[in-house]
Amino acid sequence: MLVIWPFSRSVAAFPESGGPATYGRVFGRIAGFELGWVYYVARAAAFAANANVLVAYLARWVPALGEGFARAAILISLCGGLAVANIVGVKRALRLLAGLTLLKALPLLVGAVAALILFGPIPGLGEPPSLSEFETGALLVFYAFVGFENLVVPAGETKQPATTLPRAIFISIASTTLLYFLVQLAFVSAFPAGGADTDAPLVDVAAKLAGPAGAAILVVTAIASVGGNLHGIMTAVPRLTYAMGERGDLPPWFASVSARYGTPVNSIAFLAAVTAVLAVSGSFVWLAVVSTLARMFVYSVTIAALPWAPERPRISLLWWVAGAVGVAICAWAAAQADAKAWLTLGALAAGGLLLYVLASLGRRKVA
Repeated sequence: MLVIWPFSRSVAAFPESGGPATYGRVFGRIAGFELGWVYYVARAAAFAANANVLVAYLARWVPALGEGFARAAILISLCGGLAVANIVGVKRALRLLAGLTLLKALPLLVGAVAALILFGPIPGLGEPPSLSEFETGALLVFYAFVGFENLVVPAGETKQPATTLPRAIFISIASTTLLYFLVQLAFVSAFPAGGADTDAPLVDVAAKLAGPAGAAILVVTAIASVGGNLHGIMTAVPRLTYAMGERGDLPPWFASVSARYGTPVNSIAFLAAVTAVLAVSGSFVWLAVVSTLARMFVYSVTIAALPWAPERPRISLLWWVAGAVGVAICAWAAAQADAKAWLTLGALAAGGLLLYVLASLGRRKVA
């Protein structure tokens, strides 16, 4: 919340669409592009990380699906299938997303409440972790709550974005926090001494609640949950590269629209290819860390962009303090990433810069 409050204040001052790419442009065109591209990388890495979670749950049914060729085939098919679903029309895609959202939240809530009733009383507080242990897990804890920034990309298509977007962000985080708290508390109540599967712990809670049938229901719920997340990313994020291609920050190939369906077909296909490569080559933890690291840059620059917003809003001393605290938290979290995560993010950012240079050369040639 210390990051979200100054972040939402900045978002409210930028009424146009584009999200991070728009905020970064107050520091120059290249800065705007790189911030938008880093945000794109964050979402792509999150897609790849969560795709690995989906495979882990499938592997609870058929263990062979969690390794080797079968794992790669599932990940590639998943990326390709969701791309096709979004290419053939955004209205169909949004209807599918709404159904998956309902399917993923309700069973989790019912299961958590049932576990708290059946496995009470809730265990007492244990010893807090040492600071070094807390720092090690900080980026993964952050990863559980990031994604709210996806709400701000279509700001220009939102009614009264100055009030609607901050409210949507706070409601999203508050409801997510409540659901996570209940689910985690249910898990601790069911397994006060640990002992559950670390790859799919909620399946063990469901099995303890209702046996194999409960485990099967939870697996389906988890697949729907992750599937809804992946589908949401595939629906929203290609619009970012489409916008960049349309304004000349990326080659015009990214701005191509399907004549039949009216969707940004090339941008969708590109995201599918990038996420497939990342998902097959990486693990959940590594990809989640890369995604969260990228977002720390997005949040920091967005907070810092407020004084240069188009409407030049009045800024109170309280905001300056809150903004400094928010940026400091982002810097502290980013410092917990290892060298591999930094190198990966750097390589992906450099790849985006190369595309920007190619687009610039194309603009000069046309001129």
